[in-house]
Amino acid sequence: MAAGAVVPSPPTLAADQLGFFRWGRIAGKVLVTTDGGDWVFLSEPEFAELLAGEIRDGHPRFAQLQTGGFLREGLDLDALATRLTRRIQHVARGPELHVVTMTRRGDGRDAPSAAPDARTDLDRETAEKIVEVALQSTSPSVSFQLQGHAGEPLLNVDGVRHLVEFARATNKRAAGKTLGVTLVSNLSRMTEETAEWLVANEVAIRTWLDGPAELHDGNRKWTVAGAHADVVRWIEWFDRRYRELGRDPDVWHVDARVTTTRRTLSAWREVVDEYVARGMRSIHLRPLGPLGFDAEAWQTIGYTAEEYVAFYERAFGYIVELNRRGVHLAEATASMFLNKILSSGDPATGEIRSPCLAGTSEVAYDADGRVFPGDEARRVDAFGDPLFALGHVRELTIADVVRHPTVRAIAAASLLDAQPMCADCWNKLLRVQGAHGGRPHALRPAGERERPRDDRDLRTLDDRDRPASLDGCGDPLRPAPRGGRSARHFTLSEKPWQIGRPMC
Repeated sequence: MAAGAVVPSPPTLAADQLGFFRWGRIAGKVLVTTDGGDWVFLSEPEFAELLAGEIRDGHPRFAQLQTGGFLREGLDLDALATRLTRRIQHVARGPELHVVTMTRRGDGRDAPSAAPDARTDLDRETAEKIVEVALQSTSPSVSFQLQGHAGEPLLNVDGVRHLVEFARATNKRAAGKTLGVTLVSNLSRMTEETAEWLVANEVAIRTWLDGPAELHDGNRKWTVAGAHADVVRWIEWFDRRYRELGRDPDVWHVDARVTTTRRTLSAWREVVDEYVARGMRSIHLRPLGPLGFDAEAWQTIGYTAEEYVAFYERAFGYIVELNRRGVHLAEATASMFLNKILSSGDPATGEIRSPCLAGTSEVAYDADGRVFPGDEARRVDAFGDPLFALGHVRELTIADVVRHPTVRAIAAASLLDAQPMCADCWNKLLRVQGAHGGRPHALRPAGERERPRDDRDLRTLDDRDRPASLDGCGDPLRPAPRGGRSARHFTLSEKPWQIGRPMC
């Protein structure tokens, strides 16, 4: 919020008695936040007392504000530094997530693209080099996410098996890290033999479930999802197998994602009900970005930011209603933000980290061995712009990746402390990185972005439509017109945040 937007009463500022904090009005209260992750809602009179230096020992709010670092008196700088360090520890931790594209072949809906091709599959030598580079990370834990560019890594099932077995053997022999592997599959090529091998080798499964059969299968023209019947059958198979082995269902279950197209917006209840019916424990209602769709396709399946937010409010309200009835279903976006608000750390999700995880916490490898600072960067390359390519895995170490000028540029661009207005905003504690905005912002083409980001999507429902001048966080979202330019037509040579979908 702009410093002059509110005149405190009394009109005095006891700066020498205050710690460093940011503040803004939300839902009829004044929210004050610190870089250490502490926050508190104050009434208007309490906020005036804070600014005037009238909150002292004996005041009902004194202990809370002193502990949170809002007051100079008794300020524990060591504790504040510890909390701040915990929130940004991902910067120095080292790349943890390694996204590996196992094949660039299609999923079999187009017969020619499904044919084996050594030029499009990850070969054994390159897979081994990827593992060796990934295990060089200073992170104590390393996770491999195995995917296919067109949706199905199991088109290269031998490559999947070799990478997993080589990674486990190499880690056991040399690295000693906590190792995790996730297969991102549309399940169209799953067999019981492969499924048993995945279970035995503790490979987690992630897939797509867009709702009931009619909606899910209707979306397949635009997505990489498998047929609804196959997805449901294999979800049930894996869940049954995990139970038979006595595995913890909170850890071992199939993770599914929703591809939210225009058809999804009016079917919010049906989508949620489908996840409940399939026994899913979480649902991720993320918006679709235009990266990879031409203007005609985006006009058919895309939507505005306002339309998405309205859909999310209805769906999330219904999920909360089901929770109150005893149904166990979490919404991933809400969970991520609540984790950021209520915990002392910073969530693993790159979209709400500052700086984002591209290159510093996430590295992506194409099937030909080229390396990128995250999978979104690899996708930009797949659509014809090699701006974010870092080199080939045979020529790089993990230190080369982290220190690469492109990775440094992305980190600087996504650091909220370096963004005008963002650095002073009360919402810095909670918001996504200022360089390229959050998912709702992804619905807006680069040509329409007058500034990197606003905070409307993070306000309460009652506060969302208040004038932006009340909190100094910029103009309201202007949605992209239907049929606007696709991301592949954007100019990426100057500003990496001007793509149609966030990089991280």
